[in-house]
Amino acid sequence: MLQSLMLKIELTRELLLKFLKFGTVGFSGVFVNFGITYICKEWLKLNKYLSNIFGFVFAATTNYILNRLWTFQSSNPQIGTEYAKYFVIALIGLGIDTTTVWLLNGKLKWNFYLSKVFAVGASMLWNFFGNLLFTFA
Repeated sequence: MLQSLMLKIELTRELLLKFLKFGTVGFSGVFVNFGITYICKEWLKLNKYLSNIFGFVFAATTNYILNRLWTFQSSNPQIGTEYAKYFVIALIGLGIDTTTVWLLNGKLKWNFYLSKVFAVGASMLWNFFGNLLFTFA
């Protein structure tokens, strides 16, 4: 009984640590996203929507690399397949984020930034568990 409880505590601790690492990587991705978007839009004079797409793709890619190496410590030799899974999860997360903002702000008339906080939380949970259970399982 005590061994079972200790195992549950250790697994919970490991899951929490992974979640914190995932959040740290995600936070760094915000800077990559904004940085690439800014460079593309302001320096390269690309269309703002195209610049935004490049920012998202670069951030998702750097996040994949950091999460593969640091958060999930993956040694899967099928890097292309793993990256594709990660990117699909990220795209679904982007859809969750956008839909949440649309629902809370557009339909329920919540404050935009409060809606965005909930949207980031919902998409982060999706991204974390999607990658934990699908990409890096």
